[in-house]
Amino acid sequence: MNKKKEDKITRREFMGKAAATAAAFTIVPRYVLGGTEYTAPSDKLNIACVGIGGKGHSDVHGVSSENIYALCDVDDVKAAETYRDFPKAKRYTDFRKMLEKEKEIDAVTVTTPDHNHAVVAIAAMDLGKHVYVQKPLTHTVEEARKLAEKAKENNLVTQMGNQGHAGEGGRLINEWIWDGAIGDVYEVHVWTNRPIWPQGIGRPETIPSVPSSLDWNQWLGPAKWRPYHPAYAPFVWRGWLDFGTGALGDMGAHLIDHPYWALKMEYPDTVQASSSPINDETYPNASIVTYEFPARDKMPPVKMIWYDGGLTPPRPKELEPGRKMGDGGGGVLFVGTKGKMMCSTYGNNPRIIPETKMKEYKRPPKSIPRSSGIREEWIEAIKGGPATTSNFEYASKLTETMLLGCIALRVADKRTILEWDGKKGQFTNLDEANAFLHKEYRDGWTL
Repeated sequence: MNKKKEDKITRREFMGKAAATAAAFTIVPRYVLGGTEYTAPSDKLNIACVGIGGKGHSDVHGVSSENIYALCDVDDVKAAETYRDFPKAKRYTDFRKMLEKEKEIDAVTVTTPDHNHAVVAIAAMDLGKHVYVQKPLTHTVEEARKLAEKAKENNLVTQMGNQGHAGEGGRLINEWIWDGAIGDVYEVHVWTNRPIWPQGIGRPETIPSVPSSLDWNQWLGPAKWRPYHPAYAPFVWRGWLDFGTGALGDMGAHLIDHPYWALKMEYPDTVQASSSPINDETYPNASIVTYEFPARDKMPPVKMIWYDGGLTPPRPKELEPGRKMGDGGGGVLFVGTKGKMMCSTYGNNPRIIPETKMKEYKRPPKSIPRSSGIREEWIEAIKGGPATTSNFEYASKLTETMLLGCIALRVADKRTILEWDGKKGQFTNLDEANAFLHKEYRDGWTL
């Protein structure tokens, strides 16, 4: 056997080794690996992107430092701009056919409606592909746990697309809270201006024609069959129970993320919800969800309250007259034993309030590594760089927390404070709520 040929490392073998290196938090220098036929980490990844219209367009461009190898979308009109931007990429409507045929794919981005996230991600991970999935990670708690398990089992580099997690604001929030800037945090208020799409409505009765550009069957994916209607797609799917996760699932990943991270939360003990009227089709127009978390890592128990649909927490007395709470999209208010801190959406612009206290505060040294960007982290980790920060181990638990609130909304009429056993993954005092931890997939679709 030719010794030179025997020593050769294929491109895909190298990418697998690089990912394993990242998982172990060890970077192997190029000079150590060496060899004339060595494939450098700087070589471009072959990335396939599933869902390339709307937010998908920016996700494709966000990884375009690499080779955009294949593009997949169910709507040719919505995908047209991205197709024009990357004319050399191979085109598909069915991600399953793409993954089956294109063996050279190294990594996959998933920017579809929520109900399709898990089936695409699992299919890619089963083939050893690294995955980047838009927020929320999944449509159900069961799916979130399965994605985390699969990522660990296959030693894959993963990332959820909650870009605020890569921002400077989130790191400052952590560093200040861990420094004791406002004492022990025992209460958090989180609010958003969402929904900005219809909710609290019933299923449409008319059955219009499916646009010629749209593969409706593929758009539905694992969801139960229903006729096409523009009330579902594009974009407005977020409010429908079968397709989205409402305002909480949409923005919780950007807002709840920061107290969840800074306060080292894991599983809540209890969750309860109240809302405007809810039906069997869509989420309510406005809601309040209350979580109780136990003490953890020398931090006291904490209550977290979520508000959406125009609802907000009471204005803190420390906030100067005329000053806005958060920003136009929402915000977070941390309440501690020594003061209060507020930030805007995505963790932006954290400030101790009032501003006089912010100016008096002596900031601690920056101790958390800064991020190159939510997508950039993912690419760097695949090539052997530092581990991602919103990987599925973290993102699955954050997503689970949001989805428990969605379930609480669906059983609010039971007038019960839901008790959650995070280790077992089930509600212990209302079995009816456990039915919403998973969902049935349409024939031909599985995880």
